[in-house]
Amino acid sequence: MTALTLSTSAAPGLRADAIVIGVAKGTKGPVVAPGAEAVDKAYDGKLAGVLETLGASGAEGELIKLPAPADFKAPLVVAVGLGAESDAKDETDGFGADALRKAAGVAARALAGAKKAAFALPVDGPGAVGAIAEGVLLGAYAFDVYKEAANGSAKGKNGKAPLAEAALLGGKPRDAAHKSAVARAVAVSEELNRARDLINTPPNDLTPAIFADIAQTAAKEHGLKVQVLDDKALVKGGYGGILGVGGGSAATPRLVKLTYKHPKADKHLAFVGKGITYDSGGISLKPAGHNETMKCDMSGAAAVFAAVVAAARLGLEVNVTGWLALAENMPSGSAVRPGDVLRMYSGKTVEVLNTDAEGRLVLADALWAASLEKPDAIVDVATLTGAMMLALGSRTFGVMANDDAFRSALHEAAEEVGEPAWPMPLPEHLCKGMESQVADIANMGERMGGGLVAGLFLREFVGEGITWAHLDIAGPAFNEGGPFGYTPKGGTGSAVRTLVRLAEQTACGELG
Repeated sequence: MTALTLSTSAAPGLRADAIVIGVAKGTKGPVVAPGAEAVDKAYDGKLAGVLETLGASGAEGELIKLPAPADFKAPLVVAVGLGAESDAKDETDGFGADALRKAAGVAARALAGAKKAAFALPVDGPGAVGAIAEGVLLGAYAFDVYKEAANGSAKGKNGKAPLAEAALLGGKPRDAAHKSAVARAVAVSEELNRARDLINTPPNDLTPAIFADIAQTAAKEHGLKVQVLDDKALVKGGYGGILGVGGGSAATPRLVKLTYKHPKADKHLAFVGKGITYDSGGISLKPAGHNETMKCDMSGAAAVFAAVVAAARLGLEVNVTGWLALAENMPSGSAVRPGDVLRMYSGKTVEVLNTDAEGRLVLADALWAASLEKPDAIVDVATLTGAMMLALGSRTFGVMANDDAFRSALHEAAEEVGEPAWPMPLPEHLCKGMESQVADIANMGERMGGGLVAGLFLREFVGEGITWAHLDIAGPAFNEGGPFGYTPKGGTGSAVRTLVRLAEQTACGELG
């Protein structure tokens, strides 16, 4: 990843390939943001006018490149939009964290191939330092493993390696809070980018067994306990949901348990991730045009994996257990059929009406396994329903819960870290649609409100008295459009930062 340094140097005298500055969208045109005073002075205080002449407005995502003044040691100035001044500022009168994060991400991606860039964005404290650092590390991300294998190079996007080094101007190298903010950004971003790598990996190279091996390696590296149940252990344990979904594939399923324990922790969080390493729909085969991106159906498990490792790296004073429910959903003579009845790990029976509603089946087993440990709260993460995408679009995930206060807390945590989310209800009347004549419950209900039906189904497999929430990340988990802000095309790592923030709040006692 891009190397980060904190620097008190002035922009004009810093040797770099580019100086990155912020531009806000003012009421009368672009406004040069704090942090770029020395750069503006070098343009005789007329930089805003120069940028406006070049077409800049300061809008979010905008980027303008212009030659640096002759006496600068960097040849290029990169002006990146922070958005409207009124929108970008928070209660501290500094630019909002996500505005800084997005601007840094846009610039870092645009500077692929550069050896060093200096970021002279607004810094009013450690929060801003951390946001800029995170934006740089996430924005510079590129997944080119298979292109490297083909051409023998270490180059990334468009034949250019990611930005090698970023100096954060205004950051204080000897300030403990600033150094801590960068260290946190590095830990979270490295693990989020690891999740992106997993999501982007082709399904022939990421079977449930391979995913489990990767988790074991990471656990050893970061001092986590790990338990892997293979297909034989799943049969012995009675995990009918995971076995039913994985039964049609030659790549056998796995249930992975990752455990991080802090010696002083008195709270325990359990994260459960849907890990369908490829989803064909099974016997209820997906139509043409819907299969091509189904390698991303393990995004929930990737997010849980990354969040647990990040919690360990940060040394958070909370116990965190991650459950990765891994299977490949394929059609074959051994695949589960519509009309089959599965006996789940909890003992409940489920009539399978649609084999493409498989994520809730693997999650049901993992939720019950997590419940048996009596954690203080469980959060499951899944690319679960197209219905949630219809409701909230491609950039916002839905939050459902059996506790209104916990749902609100998760929503606020998501918004705080820059992950758009929206609280969704669990209407009781939708339960009737899942009634079955032959089993305790069916895996399908009413078509309208399908995302909420899925949440209600999952709730049935949460232990009594346990606080639980469900994040349906079907929309934002995989970006099929162009990159924006610090979000690349392909796997995004959605929900990683929300889970980490929840763990931090629990560790600090901010959540009951």
